[in-house]
Amino acid sequence: MDTIITLDKPNQDGSMLLEKAIAARRSRREFLPKALTLEQIGQLAWAAQGQDAGGRYRTVPSAGATYPLEVFVVTTDGLFHYLCAKHALEKLTDQDLRAALASAAWGQGFVEAAPLTLVFAAQFGRTTTRYGQRGVRYVYMEAGHAAQNVHLQAEALGLGSVAVGAFDDGSVSKVLSLPDYLEPIYMVVVGYCRK
Repeated sequence: MDTIITLDKPNQDGSMLLEKAIAARRSRREFLPKALTLEQIGQLAWAAQGQDAGGRYRTVPSAGATYPLEVFVVTTDGLFHYLCAKHALEKLTDQDLRAALASAAWGQGFVEAAPLTLVFAAQFGRTTTRYGQRGVRYVYMEAGHAAQNVHLQAEALGLGSVAVGAFDDGSVSKVLSLPDYLEPIYMVVVGYCRK
């Protein structure tokens, strides 16, 4: 398929104070069936792994700037890979994979109901080559940094989110057709919340 969707420049001047986003953040699992805009999706992906114009820094710290994470975006419109250097989405399939992803997440229905799931997959070798076995810890730390950015960005956008760690790795890899060198390690589900 290989369709590249260029995203609008991320907003770096939001209206919500960071402290308010931190105070408001809660795990939310009841979502409305309302799609997110491409602008919202781009903002969330940027929060997860955005890159500065010079290409040197990203929105999250990474041990030795090894950047082991890849971000995949699952929506009703299909599966996308976030290309941080271009701030773009590469469309991998038109198929709505949310039901299959929910099944891989041990039947957590809100994964299917939500309009967006960001899946963080890691290429551990990028970090362990430099840091040995301790690099595994650094990869998980980076995933936590990235996910927290997404949770706070969701709050700032008036959206709800929830972290998902309960899933079968092999099943998620199969649903997303991940290459062998990438392992899914974290998911963040995002959408408009029921009041």
